[in-house]
Amino acid sequence: MDGLRFPEGFVWGAATSAYQVEGATTEDGRGASVWDTFAAVPGNVENGESGDPGAGHYHRYTEDLDLMADLGLHSYRFSIAWPRIQPSGSGAPNQKGLDFYRRLVAGLAERGIRPMATLFHWDLPQDLQYQGGWENRDTAARFADYASIVFEALEIGDWLTINEPKTVVESGYRYGVHAPGIKDDARAYVACHHLLLAHGLASQALHALRPDARIGPALNLHPTYPADDTPEAEEAARHRDGLENRLYLDPIFKGRYPEDTLRWLAERGPIREHILDGDLAIINEPVDLLGVQYYTPVFVNGAGERVFLHPRAQAEWLEIYPEGLHDLLVRLRDDHPGVPLVVTENGMPALDRPGPDGRVRDDDRIAYLRDHLLAMHRAIEEGARVEGYHVWSLLDNFEWAEGYGQRFGIVYVDYPTLRRIPKDSALWYRDVIKNGELR
Repeated sequence: MDGLRFPEGFVWGAATSAYQVEGATTEDGRGASVWDTFAAVPGNVENGESGDPGAGHYHRYTEDLDLMADLGLHSYRFSIAWPRIQPSGSGAPNQKGLDFYRRLVAGLAERGIRPMATLFHWDLPQDLQYQGGWENRDTAARFADYASIVFEALEIGDWLTINEPKTVVESGYRYGVHAPGIKDDARAYVACHHLLLAHGLASQALHALRPDARIGPALNLHPTYPADDTPEAEEAARHRDGLENRLYLDPIFKGRYPEDTLRWLAERGPIREHILDGDLAIINEPVDLLGVQYYTPVFVNGAGERVFLHPRAQAEWLEIYPEGLHDLLVRLRDDHPGVPLVVTENGMPALDRPGPDGRVRDDDRIAYLRDHLLAMHRAIEEGARVEGYHVWSLLDNFEWAEGYGQRFGIVYVDYPTLRRIPKDSALWYRDVIKNGELR
């Protein structure tokens, strides 16, 4: 039987982030980040772990580049550590930091792999946090300065601004389970506005400096559904959609906050006072692509509580529902027509370990990825403008507050030795890429 073919030129890739894989957090002039500080506080991260050693990528990047080439990747999405470029978050760049990413980008070019760089994947320089972090409007301006430095230094055609601003807002500022560890709704949504402002300022900077390059945000979007057919559940799902999706999509693509969501936020804090004249025009700077990150849907009941209706992965928040990816991509096709979509993260953690023969069998991950690729393929057939897909993650790595206990990689990392072992899912994905189809 013939497989499902993907469009000619479809871009297959894998993704990582600096703090999760690089390690070397005190080397070559890198400054401290909020995650270094947060992870050092007992109780914040499982087993007291931190981003050292990560996956040791800072010193093993050549080995990792060869691994990417062996898998046939077309694209590698990575993030740049702001504290490596500007240790204090402002001022002259650290040459050794820039040189590392220059070597990485050159190595990708040598192997015919397209770089996609994320400017911010949560590792804010700690010195900026001392000055108020994302609650301080000036941080958005500092971000644009940092972005301009790397735009000029690195030959990269595809850029992403802020990775998952919602996770910073929700996990970092509302629930305090991520850096900087704050639990305050009022402060959270001030930070939200400044994260979006930073996205807009960096987008403007790239368009001014490198009109040949493309830029957009990387948003983790959660399709929301009523868990039952009551009007209350329907209304609760609409409200949840505002917080999960429209709060980020509407300012970027429509130049305005969703009024129902803004009203709810304004009852909880001073967000309106921080939205200054001209801000929304900056946030609404045209984007050239949208990074779509999909892991899980959110079903809510009439009380607005999340309800799980499908099996979950090792991460208890991750409800496995491939149909949600289809629904999300079709929604983006309808709501924001013409915007190129790139799936920049999709994956699941599992309790992977090598068998007696050294092979890492992760059939559950293969099933997850296959089902999500099928859902994505269907959306493409229905006109969703999806041009690429990046599995999360290339390597097992530091999974934030979970430490090293959750393995999302398609490549197993033996942490004591940092040895890499491609899992069965990596070999399966290699064949999907080679054939351009799902069999």
